[in-house]
Formats: sequence, structure tokens, C-alpha cells
Amino acid sequence: MIVSIRSVAKRRRGLIALLGAAALAVGGGTVFAVPACAATAVTFSTHVVPPSISGVPAFDADATAQITVDNATPKVGDTVTVTYDVITPPANNPTTLDIPAGTVLPSGKVVLNGDPTKTVAVTGTLNTEPVLGKAAFPPFKMTGTFTVTDPGPITLSPGDINIHTSYILPLDTVITVNNPPAPVSETITATPATTPNNRAITLGSASGAAGASVTVTGSGFTPGATVTVAGVQGTTATGEATTVTASGSGGISATLAVSDLHTTGIIAFEGATYDAATAAGPVAYTVIDNTPTPPGSQKLTTSVKAGTLSMTQAGDTVTMSSVNYGEGGASTGNLRTVTVKDFRGGATGWSLTGSVTDFKGPSGAVIGAGKLSWTPVCATTTGSPSTCTAGSPGTVGSGATLASAPNGTVTGGQFTADAGLSLDVPAFSATGSYSGVLTLTLT
Repeated sequence: MIVSIRSVAKRRRGLIALLGAAALAVGGGTVFAVPACAATAVTFSTHVVPPSISGVPAFDADATAQITVDNATPKVGDTVTVTYDVITPPANNPTTLDIPAGTVLPSGKVVLNGDPTKTVAVTGTLNTEPVLGKAAFPPFKMTGTFTVTDPGPITLSPGDINIHTSYILPLDTVITVNNPPAPVSETITATPATTPNNRAITLGSASGAAGASVTVTGSGFTPGATVTVAGVQGTTATGEATTVTASGSGGISATLAVSDLHTTGIIAFEGATYDAATAAGPVAYTVIDNTPTPPGSQKLTTSVKAGTLSMTQAGDTVTMSSVNYGEGGASTGNLRTVTVKDFRGGATGWSLTGSVTDFKGPSGAVIGAGKLSWTPVCATTTGSPSTCTAGSPGTVGSGATLASAPNGTVTGGQFTADAGLSLDVPAFSATGSYSGVLTLTLT
């Protein structure tokens, strides 16, 4: 995605035009669903200790803050970015001197699940405006990351803060939460890490006469599991089945006699009931009809070949709307339509995900990847066995679902996926050209 910002001097100084172009590519990646978050601003009591040199005694004061995340439904192992937004700081500049821009740096902690031993370190940025003598510190934001280790709900509460100033002398204003933990501002729910299905089977032959046996070998099954090997017509069982036990390494070897002329493939699955999450196949198999043709007759045969899972896109550039310098806000546009064709003819669904890099601008300026969000939509072509589902609206970041279709007894079809795009441009982003890359992955 390429975003250009240009300065136009017309009526007032600093008008910005923001234009975007999205370069889309197919690549590998992990699927992360990122829905919109619903954080709450909370007010809590703090104990403020100004620098001793200021002569101001310690005091108690209320603070108001809000915790937000870039991923409200992470999986175990995912990295979550946390933003600690201090809306009303409880402390003032303790001196009569103005503190110049570029000399105040806040840092702090976000408390997880109310446990003071489990915190996320967050750091802000240097102040861009002076802090007048004895004036309140302006609102500020701090960010940090943590890795999800366990499934289940995770609460996030504001923690202690340190405001460091480096003007004349290095000084710290220490702010601690009274009666910790502070109220919960955000709750996210972590899910177990997705286990990939690496089960696979191969056939000793692709066809055979009615009644002939075919050798089926496989790998990736659960060691010791009972595995059913069966014939199917599309996604319907033809009644031919046998069971084997997976070896200690997850391998199988079975011999299946196939007599039903309607059999089009062989599958293998763990247990007695089919579940695509623990299955392999179908692998195409043709039963050769060796029934003698009656005199004066002609036998007609045909076949339907399995295809592939593929995607195409209606272009690789997206033009975003303009925003004004000094005001910032949403620069919007629409993803170029992506067409997904699932012509495999099996029982496995698919997932189309996206991820985006930071938008890099002039002289090191950056608009973070977390500023891009989308609202996905998808449509299913009439007659398709599967039905697609649009991903949740929210931040794209390091991974979000655009559209998907589930595993099922019948899958396949043609689908289109689109999304409304919105880039939250900070008010005083430097003028110039910004570029990043939005990558789409179909699995």
C-alpha cells in the first residue's frame, strides 16, 4: 500500500492530500482474527510523588485512563499491542519553569488479570509542546506488547506511571495506584493456538477394476488413533470402509477393496465419525467398470477432475480520500475485489487473511500498521456448495480475516471478497509520500 501526502498552499497553510495505493500479494502467514475492541475509560486514585528538588510534597489525586489493544481475540502465542491512554494525568509540572518540548517522556505498566506480578511495560513519546510552569501535564499515550501464554479472558487495568523530565536536571514524577489494581478498562479473550492439520494420504494406484484393492498410506495422524479409510462419491460415503491403527509416528497403511462404481475418491479420518479437522483426502480414485457391454450397446463414461484453490484480484492500487494537515482523521478507500475459486471438490474450507506493514514516509516518518482498519464483506456465487463468511471489522495489523468458508460435507464454489479501508492519519503527519504493503494470504 502506497500513501502519498502532499502539502498544498491554498487559503490556509498546511492542507494535506492523502492518496493511497495498495499493492496486494499472495504469500504465507498465520491467521489472526482482529475484531473491533470496546475499551472503557476508568477513573482511579493515585499517589503522586513529585521530584524532591521541587519542594512539592506528595499528594493523592485521581487519574482517568483507557486501555486498548490491537487484537481482542488473540490466540495463544500471538503478540498483542497495548495502548495505555492517560486521558487525565494526576500530576502537574511541579516547578515554575516551563518544560520545553522534547524533554518529557512517560512510561508505565498495564496490569494483567489484576496480578501485580503480571504487567506489560509501556512507553510513551517525548512531548511535542511545552508544559507551562505549574500547569497540568497534558494527556499522553504509552504502548507496549505482550505474548499470550494461556487461553481464556485477560483483563487489563491501568498501572503505575513514571513521568521523566530531562530539562536542566533529570527528574521523575512517580505515580502509583492507590489500592491496586485499578478498575478493569479492557478485557480480551484468548483462544488456544490453532493446530494445523498435517494429515495426508497417498494411493498405490489411481484406478482399478471393480472389486480390486487399493493400498492407502498416510502420515500426520494422532499416534495410536483408530483411523477409518473409506470410499466416497464426492462427499457421500459409498459404504466401502476399513479401519487401521496409526503407528507411534502417526503413519497408517491400509488395503481397501473398492467395488462401487460410483466411488470417486478415498478419504481417511480419525475415529468413526468424519471431521475435516482430523481427516485427509479425498484423493481421486476411479473404479473401472469391467461389466460386459450388452450386444448392440455402447458404454459411455466421463469424469469430473478436481481443480485447485486460487485467487485473483481486480487491481493492485487503491486511491484513498484526503485528510487535512493539522486535523488528521480517516483516509478511506475500498479494497480491490478479490475473487476466490475453490474448485477442489473436497470437504475442506478456506480462509483469506490480510496483514499490513507500517506506512513509511519522508525523513523517517511512520504511520503505524495498527492505524489501518477494514470492514470486510463477501458474496457467494449462485450454485456454490459453500457459503463464505466475511471477517470481523477491525484493525488489520499483523493478521486479520477478510473472508472464509468452513469445512463441511460439501465445499467449493466461487466467491468475491471486498473491504472498506480506513487509515487513521495522525493530525500532524509529515507531508510527503508514505508506503506500506498489504499482503493477502489464501489457505
